[in-house]
Amino acid sequence: MTSDSPATSSPLLQVRDLRTSFNTPAGKIPAVSGVSFDVNHGETLGLVGESGCGKSVSALSIMRLVPNPPGVIESGEILFEGVDLLKISDKEMQSVRGAGIGMIFQEPMSSLNPVLTIGRQITEPLGVHLGLSGAAAENRAAELLEMVGIADSRRRLGDHPHQLSGGQRQRVMIAIALSCEPKLLIADEATTALDVTIQAQILELMKNLTTQLGTALMIITHNLGIIARYADRLNVMYAGKIRESGTAEQVYMQPSHPYTVGLLNSVPRLDRPASERLDPIEGEIPDPANLPAGCAFAPRCRWATSECERSEPALEQVGDRQLVACFESKTVSDSVEIAWK
Repeated sequence: MTSDSPATSSPLLQVRDLRTSFNTPAGKIPAVSGVSFDVNHGETLGLVGESGCGKSVSALSIMRLVPNPPGVIESGEILFEGVDLLKISDKEMQSVRGAGIGMIFQEPMSSLNPVLTIGRQITEPLGVHLGLSGAAAENRAAELLEMVGIADSRRRLGDHPHQLSGGQRQRVMIAIALSCEPKLLIADEATTALDVTIQAQILELMKNLTTQLGTALMIITHNLGIIARYADRLNVMYAGKIRESGTAEQVYMQPSHPYTVGLLNSVPRLDRPASERLDPIEGEIPDPANLPAGCAFAPRCRWATSECERSEPALEQVGDRQLVACFESKTVSDSVEIAWK
């Protein structure tokens, strides 16, 4: 893991004040509330947080795949290579998906078409984006399967998804996502459904291939161990907003938001006694339709003050490239001893 990303004139992806909500019979539910972040060329960015915090909706918003209705991207900018993806036509966006930005979803069985062969599903984007067909597309598809570690690749092109294991299906998803060599790959909980050994293989594969191709990687996960090993920078999300952002080293070694501290302290450690109890975050994520008046994390925070209950803290710089949305960030940073050090 490195803490510095390649120097470029401008970020590959710039998300600015993104707001996405869902209309329900009970009213409008905000899912992403003013999220801003960058992804630089060739870097690996982690997006972490509990289920329901807005990670996946952020990714779907970037890809313009939020189901509408009931979802709607209300405002903001999503600049990919300087072009606002929210202002281009559906046809132009289709050309971005796959060729510019690839995405790997959590469950390949719901992403792969069960009635089409693996070969058909890999060659389709090759035809749409690269104009390949016939033997050229089939040869490229076989190369892609070999690249992701599937043996006897040419024969496997005729298989259907149910004939492959979970790990093999996820490798196929990676092959499809990288088939047109996109500049950004988004992996949304891409290894959650796999066992630990296969998870490690898939993560190493994604990291090695994106490094080899010069592709930026955005890993969305709730697993802090994954981020520690693979990410250059990370954003910690809670209740639809980014609460802490910085290099992986900064956030792990000097966390400044109580939620980040809670996430780190709730991770099992092999270097601690087996009898030692974890320190969980008490309480639950608030109902997005009925968020507290102040900081959304205040009801679960051991450092919360009356100011936290009244006002929403802004995301502000507390160090070199480290941002935190917390009124008590200095107190938190000074008083917490994280055993990752």
